[in-house]
Amino acid sequence: MKNVRVFLADGFEEIEALTVVDILRRAGVETTTVSVTKKCVVEGAHGICVEADALFEETDFHETEMLVLPGGMPGTLNLQAHTGLRELLLAYGKAEKYVAAICAAPSILGELGMLDGKRACCYPFFEEKLTGAEVVREQVVLDQNVITSRGMGTAIPFALKLVEVLCGMERAEEVRKSIIYNEE
Repeated sequence: MKNVRVFLADGFEEIEALTVVDILRRAGVETTTVSVTKKCVVEGAHGICVEADALFEETDFHETEMLVLPGGMPGTLNLQAHTGLRELLLAYGKAEKYVAAICAAPSILGELGMLDGKRACCYPFFEEKLTGAEVVREQVVLDQNVITSRGMGTAIPFALKLVEVLCGMERAEEVRKSIIYNEE
């Protein structure tokens, strides 16, 4: 079974995190929310509290195929400040394992040098922080092992792209139809 970790820090964008978790689980992907706050209950940017499945310090990442960073403020800054997460992201980048980020969170990848020579997108006010990237204005961008997206309004296409990468286009299309997304 595919295994994904979605990281939560105080101030995370609720829709970006929970849409990803919901859609990945619908696709049959084992998806774990991981708190980087040393507490299980994490407060989102809009005051919605979510109980994470695990704490960072207690999580085994050996079987994890993809790391996902939701945006939001100050959630992105809180994710960026977590030394263990930064080290994990760099290790995944070096191993060419999948790393995905949405909204402001791709700025973390830019700061770590993980976007050098790659196409990437993010929330418009953070584009200058995509160091080394060719910044594009697409809803979702997949370049090698890095998947980026622009914000809350692109959370569904972002999550469906993660399903496509992990489970194939057919499974992503099944999930898209089941949630009646983008139907004519």
